[in-house]
Amino acid sequence: MVGVPASHTGWTFITSHARVLAAIADNPNVRIRDIAARCRLTERAVSRVISDLEQDGYLSHTREGRTNTYRIEPDKVLRHPAEAGLSVASLLSLLVQDESERVSKPVAP
Repeated sequence: MVGVPASHTGWTFITSHARVLAAIADNPNVRIRDIAARCRLTERAVSRVISDLEQDGYLSHTREGRTNTYRIEPDKVLRHPAEAGLSVASLLSLLVQDESERVSKPVAP
């Protein structure tokens, strides 16, 4: 079982909602446990984020046995007035990368 991730202090550029959405975009069948590990959130926090996204129509899911398959609404417009007219697809195009690219690119100092 994956433990609770280490806490982070200070601000970040990307919200938890965007991180969770990007993890689901990478794999629509991803487990909450795996999203939590990738996003460094608790499983409970991920469940709340998914609930928020579903409630506002950005995300839906279907149950297939013990697995959830998520569907993102790519044409849904982002909520903040500063991003008026930008779609979820445009946000995800910036956040989602091939795992091979993410691992192979060196991090700038």
